[in-house]
Amino acid sequence: MFLWRLLVIQLSCRLTLASSVAAFGETKPGCQATCGNISIPYPFGITPGGMDDTREAGGCSIQGVWFGPYSYNVNCNTSYDPPKPFIGTTNFEVQSISESEIRILSWEAKICYNMVGDLVLNQSRSFTSLFETPFTFSNTTNKFFLIGCNSIGYNGGYDQHMKIYRTQCMTSCDSREEVHEGSCNGNGCCMSTISAGLKYVQTDVKRADNVTNTTFASYFDPCSYAFVADHEQFKFSATDLLDISKVIDFPVVLDWGIGNKTCEEAKKDPETFACHGNSRCNNLDNNLGYRCTCFQGYKGNPYLSPGCQDVNECEDQNNNPCEGTCTNTNGSLHCTCPAGSYGDGRKDGRGCTRKGEQSFFIIEVTRGTGFGLLFVIVASCWIYLTVRKRKLVKLKEKFFQQNGGLLLNQKILSNEGGVETPKIFTEEELRLATNNYDERLILGQGGYGTVYKGTLSDDRVVAIKKSKIVDQSQVVQFINELFILTQINHRNVVKLLGCCLEAEVPMLVYEYIPNGTLFQQIHSVKRMAPYVSWDSRLRIAFETAGALAYLHSAASIPIIHRDVKSANILLDENNTAKVSDFGASRLIPLDKSALSTLVQGTLGYLDPEYFNTSQLTEKSDVYSFGVVLVELLTSKKPIFSDGSGEQGNLAAYFGSSMEENNLSQLLDDCVLNQGTPKQVRAVAELAKRCLKLKGEERPSMRQVTTDLECIREMHKQAWSPTDRHQTRASALFDPEDLYTVPATGLNNMV
Repeated sequence: MFLWRLLVIQLSCRLTLASSVAAFGETKPGCQATCGNISIPYPFGITPGGMDDTREAGGCSIQGVWFGPYSYNVNCNTSYDPPKPFIGTTNFEVQSISESEIRILSWEAKICYNMVGDLVLNQSRSFTSLFETPFTFSNTTNKFFLIGCNSIGYNGGYDQHMKIYRTQCMTSCDSREEVHEGSCNGNGCCMSTISAGLKYVQTDVKRADNVTNTTFASYFDPCSYAFVADHEQFKFSATDLLDISKVIDFPVVLDWGIGNKTCEEAKKDPETFACHGNSRCNNLDNNLGYRCTCFQGYKGNPYLSPGCQDVNECEDQNNNPCEGTCTNTNGSLHCTCPAGSYGDGRKDGRGCTRKGEQSFFIIEVTRGTGFGLLFVIVASCWIYLTVRKRKLVKLKEKFFQQNGGLLLNQKILSNEGGVETPKIFTEEELRLATNNYDERLILGQGGYGTVYKGTLSDDRVVAIKKSKIVDQSQVVQFINELFILTQINHRNVVKLLGCCLEAEVPMLVYEYIPNGTLFQQIHSVKRMAPYVSWDSRLRIAFETAGALAYLHSAASIPIIHRDVKSANILLDENNTAKVSDFGASRLIPLDKSALSTLVQGTLGYLDPEYFNTSQLTEKSDVYSFGVVLVELLTSKKPIFSDGSGEQGNLAAYFGSSMEENNLSQLLDDCVLNQGTPKQVRAVAELAKRCLKLKGEERPSMRQVTTDLECIREMHKQAWSPTDRHQTRASALFDPEDLYTVPATGLNNMV
């Protein structure tokens, strides 16, 4: 299958370039024009003596512009049937030559395993050097490809100034079903760009170090290979994983130029300057040297004397651009109208008009314009209102469909068992709720959109998130996650009430939480409120842990928040914790414990294991919650400035303090004054376990909830009897920063 597709690719390349070669020009007179099926246009030329001929192709290729051993000579090897052309004495097999590019066959780096997992083929490195040739690898047409499951491909090279470049990509898949047809997105196939001006390219391939079941992988993926090829022609298929062991050649595109001088330098030597009459010299961006092209209105091979020849546009009387008489000129033409008529004579211009017809034409046009204008004046208001109303209706229908409204309706209609479903709000409802999106009702703004405070028709106060962008590729995922998140019903989770899909971008409607965020309460720069008491800190931690445990295990489908932080823990009028902002959250299929994702999160809270592996698990939320616990203990920000003014990582600093038994220097005053040593030490030890670098060593959120409940029961007599001061102080914070954290998960789509 793969070999057949490769033959089709090569044939397509040759057919596509056939017209380009014909326009580019011909072979030098008296020289062999083709080798097998391949045309060899000048300045390239076939060496009459074969690959051992050193006579500059016997005058058939351009001379005096390149002094390396591999220039514009082409060796036509007749030992093949049909004969095959090669560049000079190299083994670069030519597939085609165009006005700016030459296609050759390249090689791949490859490793293969048998059915029992033994390495049976180890060609893990391949390289191609274009030094001493007038060619460079095209960075606009070629890309670096890696095919195979759970593999790593490396690509590197040098440009003409010996500047090094490197790149790599990785693939992952444990079954053939995970491989997406035609897509090199990392499942079975990945790709990356290459740098401009490369003279040397090296590719390496290996299986990933974490692959443990090579025997099973060899069943559907016996080999992995890496190569540089024309990305416009190569299309990945899942069957490539099986056919790979048979693959030999890949087409790669080279940019070519004349010599290694610029146009300005080359013109100083008229005898070797390659551009002849009626042609233009062009400096190159991706290569040394220059190329020649014919002026507009001329055609031919600009490298052959006397140069480009005039194109007679008037030769075809039926298809020339003139309506009147066509007269050819050098590089152009001239159109004239017959006697008794006037105009520019061109079919794409004013054409030719007979004299005397103009006044009649003007009268008719004036009369028609008068009647038309009268009709427009009478009917314009009615038409305007009707059309505007229809457009608005159709536009809302269009937005509703493209934002997944039909899919959401299907889910609501098919819902059984009385499970709560999201309410679909109209755009008009939310416009009225926000007083036409009054700026005075803005709760927060970010890179992803704006959050408004709104009042619905039933007097419920809500928060309305109006986003700026939409990603149509995430519509299905957005609707599925919206449907699941609406069903979450937990006292410590901000309730997602519904959405509006008939606007240009979806809008989400949440319950309104009035008392700010935990981040504001413990990091207030205004110092207008007293510190949060130790009692309240323990309760907020317990409530937050319970909410996360519910999301991880009690929800219908496990949900990983992925952005747990104090700014996403809201406090209601009773200072009850509410976990918010599920923008970055991901649903985990019931049959999986981890999910490969693009790394998202907030600096200082981000799980280092997730950052390094892109494997998202429930333990990633545990790590972030551990940072929140340390915030509650220390009242310090996750990234904070120490006494010297340098930025420090709170989690790392906390770990060092625990190791050095110097925790008291880091704790907040209210924690030292109000918490018992046993309680504080217990919370610190719990935070330390949550911050373990390996996820498997961290407790689950259910275990964390249980531990916090036990800690709260310790020494109740030491607790503050009331949080009256805390409740009263919460009103002192400005609400202008609420909901400012941008949503990126439910808003992967919006």
